[in-house]
Amino acid sequence: MAPHIDYYASLNSPWTHLGAARIEAMAMANNATLRIFPVDFGAIFSQSGGLPLPKRAPQRQAYRLMELPRWRDHLGIPIHVEPKFFPASETLTAGCVIALRETVGDQPAIKLAHRVLKALWQEEKNPADPATLTELISDIGLDPEQVLKLGAEPGWAERRLADTQVALDHGVFGAPSYVIAGEIFWGQDRLAFVERRLAQG
Repeated sequence: MAPHIDYYASLNSPWTHLGAARIEAMAMANNATLRIFPVDFGAIFSQSGGLPLPKRAPQRQAYRLMELPRWRDHLGIPIHVEPKFFPASETLTAGCVIALRETVGDQPAIKLAHRVLKALWQEEKNPADPATLTELISDIGLDPEQVLKLGAEPGWAERRLADTQVALDHGVFGAPSYVIAGEIFWGQDRLAFVERRLAQG
């Protein structure tokens, strides 16, 4: 049986962005299925002891600004450490990702989520802006009008709440988290362990 990865992502997280291409490649290389859940990490932090970035201690905020360039240079991924539109509202982007996951398939949902992250962290674009999101949806080869209409349906917000509760029930507390058979791997810096776990089948 092929391994399966539940992928709990934040559409605002630079760490999710830095791991995006690698988790896709690992899943493909190991014939693993990959399902994305763009959950509400604000709600997760409130129940798991985490803090949103502005409420973290100054030392933690300063260290983050040191660590991001280190990973940017190590991975060769050109990101803006303090992008113009961070944090961007996830209301519409998450709705579109969930709608694609549930109606079209996992791969288009992942492609859109990763395109949203690239726009925010590499291109200084605001993915929460409908005009920008229209471009991003076109970039992955989908019909923007259809996807935006579908993503705006109110039921996806309820699904996101339900997905967030499932993440909490599984013990997820940070982004990105990759869950394989109940085992959590938190952070793009744990992807070597994800690869090792996938190789076990």
